[in-house]
Amino acid sequence: MVPQTPPPEASSFKYLGIIIRSDLNWADHVNYTLRKARQALHFIVRILKKGYNNTKLVAYTALVRPIMEYEAACWDPYRGQVSAINRVQKTAAKFANNINESGWETLAQCRMIAGICALFKAYSWGRAWKAIGDRLLKPCCLSKDDHNRKIRTRKQRTDVGKYFFVNRTIKSWYQLPARLLASFPCKLNSVRKRNKNVITSKGIQVGFECK
Repeated sequence: MVPQTPPPEASSFKYLGIIIRSDLNWADHVNYTLRKARQALHFIVRILKKGYNNTKLVAYTALVRPIMEYEAACWDPYRGQVSAINRVQKTAAKFANNINESGWETLAQCRMIAGICALFKAYSWGRAWKAIGDRLLKPCCLSKDDHNRKIRTRKQRTDVGKYFFVNRTIKSWYQLPARLLASFPCKLNSVRKRNKNVITSKGIQVGFECK
């Protein structure tokens, strides 16, 4: 028989690899991600201490970066944990004798690309994103510099709403060139590739951090 008593409430819960808190604060998940990434990086440093720099880069890209980028659009931090995340890549760059991280995508750029791709899914009414897509509103007016895919921002009273990935990503969405969204609809892989080229080459402003 199924027990009649309801399950106890939890302040946080891990679902599909993401730690979700009842107050929608992502600090626990960021700390969890940092711990896993540091463990993976420590493993690489220990094993490849005398390896070639290219081998170190490949190992970091294959073993550490996926941890730092997994569902990053969801938990992209806006408070002081940003610097802690960036230190992981700085440590890896130093280990690979690439102190200036030249030729490497920054973690902030990767999170921006992930956010734009997630917003694209919502804008194109993907199945899992329909609930968010239905809430996206067209702007009241367009200026001559705006593209016709512009999305209206909403005023939020709380940090949870203000720094939710949709509101943060809309600012980057505005900066995308009109030609990038002209061929809409298109496949997600095409959108990701185009955004990557634009963001890394044009220097689109990457998000913002709340002090």
